[in-house]
Amino acid sequence: MKWRLTWVFWATTALHVAAIAIFTRGFLLTRTELPFHSGCSDVAGSPCAPRPGPAGSNGTGGSERCWTKPAVDRVVIVVLDALRFDFVAPSALFKEKKPWMDRLPVLQKLAFREGSSAKIFKAIADPPTTSLQRLKGLTSGGLPTFVDVGNSFGAPAITEDNLINQLVQNGKRVLMMGDDTWVQLFPHHFKRSYPFPSFNVKDLHTVDNGCIDNLLPSLYQEDWDVLIAHFLGVDHAGHIFGVDSLPMIEKLEQYNTVLENVISVLESQSGPGGLHENTFLLVLGDHGQTLNGDHGGGSAEEVETSIFAMSFKKPPSAIPSELDISCEYTLDERFCISSIQQLDFAVTVSALLGIPFPFGSIGRVNPELYALAGGTWNMEELKADKPEHDLKSTEWLHNYVNVLCINAWQVKRYIDIYSASSLIGFSSDDLVHVANLYAEAEATFAQKMDPLSYNSEHIKLSTLKRQINAYLRFLASVAELARSKWTEFNLTFMGIGLGMMLVSLLVHVLAIKMVNELHNGSFNPSGNSGISFGLIYAFFIVVIRACSLLSNSYILEEGKVANFLLATAGVAKIRYSIIKRKMIFEACLFLILICLLRFTIEIGLSKQAATSAFLHSSTSWMMGIDFNHPVLVYILQLLPMLALIGLAYLLYKSTADGSSQRICRIVVMGTIASYVLIVVHWASESNMLGLAQINAARNVIPRIIYAIGIGQMLLLAFSQLCNGSKVNNRSLFSKTVSMLSAWSPTVTILSGKQGPLITLASILGGYCIVMLQNIEEESNGTAKPSVVNPLSVTEWSLLALSMFFCTGHWCAFDGLRYGAAFIGFDEFVLIRQAILLTIETFGFSHIIPVFGLPFLVLRRKLFAQKELLVQLSLAYMMFGLIMAATVTVTILCVMIQRRHLMVWGLFAPKFVFDVAGLVLTDVLICLASLYYFCRPEDHTLEINTSRR
Repeated sequence: MKWRLTWVFWATTALHVAAIAIFTRGFLLTRTELPFHSGCSDVAGSPCAPRPGPAGSNGTGGSERCWTKPAVDRVVIVVLDALRFDFVAPSALFKEKKPWMDRLPVLQKLAFREGSSAKIFKAIADPPTTSLQRLKGLTSGGLPTFVDVGNSFGAPAITEDNLINQLVQNGKRVLMMGDDTWVQLFPHHFKRSYPFPSFNVKDLHTVDNGCIDNLLPSLYQEDWDVLIAHFLGVDHAGHIFGVDSLPMIEKLEQYNTVLENVISVLESQSGPGGLHENTFLLVLGDHGQTLNGDHGGGSAEEVETSIFAMSFKKPPSAIPSELDISCEYTLDERFCISSIQQLDFAVTVSALLGIPFPFGSIGRVNPELYALAGGTWNMEELKADKPEHDLKSTEWLHNYVNVLCINAWQVKRYIDIYSASSLIGFSSDDLVHVANLYAEAEATFAQKMDPLSYNSEHIKLSTLKRQINAYLRFLASVAELARSKWTEFNLTFMGIGLGMMLVSLLVHVLAIKMVNELHNGSFNPSGNSGISFGLIYAFFIVVIRACSLLSNSYILEEGKVANFLLATAGVAKIRYSIIKRKMIFEACLFLILICLLRFTIEIGLSKQAATSAFLHSSTSWMMGIDFNHPVLVYILQLLPMLALIGLAYLLYKSTADGSSQRICRIVVMGTIASYVLIVVHWASESNMLGLAQINAARNVIPRIIYAIGIGQMLLLAFSQLCNGSKVNNRSLFSKTVSMLSAWSPTVTILSGKQGPLITLASILGGYCIVMLQNIEEESNGTAKPSVVNPLSVTEWSLLALSMFFCTGHWCAFDGLRYGAAFIGFDEFVLIRQAILLTIETFGFSHIIPVFGLPFLVLRRKLFAQKELLVQLSLAYMMFGLIMAATVTVTILCVMIQRRHLMVWGLFAPKFVFDVAGLVLTDVLICLASLYYFCRPEDHTLEINTSRR
């Protein structure tokens, strides 16, 4: 009989896994990576090949040329991970000055100094803003797809053409130091490398100190052409402490000192014949970060970073004014900062070094960054006795037009080959539009390259400007096309996946109907035939929540929506309690708890965005609170510990009556011991009781807690295998308490000091739901027994969802608390850290609610003890149906919105979190069925088949 009640769990799990895999195959397809690489000889087939004429007459001829004439000899690239734009830009650019601004004064001083050959840019990254994806974008010049986010913890080597590959293939020696992700992406490319582990976010100094120790000595050496130093301290400081913190400011000031030393060394050897006479310095971020220190999404804080560029071979002039470059002025109009797309980085650096552009690059050679290098100007011709302004502009624009010609030809070649090689490619209309723009630019270039005009000393600046604009229009059009239609959606696979999810919903409904008929029960709380108000109410709540997922605005406010719907269900309960004049205290307590959860959800959302309404509406009273007051500090430190003591007392009382099984009492004692260890661990991390010096326990105590939890799980599993007792209320209660006790310490310590308070809120909310679920029942003793209340299961699901947002999470990769994965560990091991991060993320919203669901059944008024398993299976089926229904609508939403502007920034992360939560829920329900349901030979239900 057990399998007649639980087969649906295994069947729907298999259906969901298959449906998600097929849908994902159609939705999250990676961009087709072509195996082709650019070579020096390729340019001979382009319309940009130099015509016969005086060598160097256009600034690009000569024997040194590959695709473009090298403009710099060496490049120093300093990557400051998670470098926000306002870390670099002057505070005068913003309405309000913040403590972290103007902490890199050396860059501002050089960029805005009169006659300087340095410049600050606002760099715009393409989401998602994970480090792996941004490094791939920076080096390939392409748009890595959303799937690459999943590889952020295990970066695979880049196989498509890229800047690093072109450097090596063309004899450039590359030196790398810092973040070891570079070595994983380019395992055999560096002449020398000094990689350091990058995934311990609690470690602010190892990678940075490694860079500092090797960077300055390397600047005096001649065995490299390109030096890459990747610092991580700012990224880790943001993840752990946030942007507005003392460690962040200290890191920025440390970077300022490092950059001062680097620039001093480069300048000291930049004279004629010096080692760095023609060296180009680039200081850049791979992405930004939110005020809470997170990144991965597409908000302005995350995609806006900065590039500082400085040439030590001073160009004779700024960029020609004929190009009309727009920029963003500071409030006092003293400084102007231009913008650059990160997409343009690889091709611009390639042009400066004179190497072929990466085959798959769709960026453009940025004119301002290119003009900073003195080598892009014809220095010899400038000494001639000619009108200086015309000479400067004409010579440089000639040079830049030829570079753009090669740039456009390379992009057009890639688009043509990609469309021919890829299964779907671009639409014919898009290709025709791109071809027309390229033909227009090519025709203009052919006229300029006519021998009569080619040998002319003076070509009108307006002609050159028109030519440049034609190329820039073509390149901008291709970039826009790629951003809007890059991913190849397979609608067939997506449709099959959606169809299988709908089939799983039908299986759920039929299984509930079958088990209900087996039980001969009723969904009406009065015990009569028919549909109850609670069932209709629950149905509409689920439908409303599911439909809200079709709007990006409601997805952003999903926590508030869940809390509102939970409050709506609570109002229905308080209505019955007033009518029946019972359970009024529990109903009111439930609504008060919901209000408190709403407040905590707002606090969690305030971490997500600085524009949160909570911050604006609550600033007035929050500003009057001194959070550094000793009394308040001690209260905030003691409150979680007191909550843990309360939890330990509740556990002890639950097993103190002697009715609990021996295994349950053993597990509970282990949990209480773990709670004591957590208190000691938190006290050792604070200044309380003088225990802050006990550093040895920092990793030991969490590991002991994990070991106790694993031991408890093994004990419960062994007990389930060996215990042949029948399932009854007492044994089911003991099993439930034991399982929740085994999970509780691990989930609590990973969640931080909010863990005990969230646990108490979960217990209180679950208690109210359990107590109020029978309030509608009016059994007359002869009617059919009612099944578990669908409205109570719906409330249980909404409470679980509220806990996800109460703990400060949201459905985006910057909503993950990566620091939790390193509680108890300093070194990075993929599987171990992934498990810890999963437990922290889904502990209160999935693990605890699934294993705690039997409490809804234990309070039921059963006509016979044998109905217990039937009721429990119905509760799990309803819970699974609610989860599957919302995920099905999420999949439908993603399918509809696949071309939406926010598909990769919002809808795709929501899809990933929801399907991961669904699969985890299915697995947990299957495990719960093995644990809570007795073995077939131990329990037999008498089935009255004549009633069916």
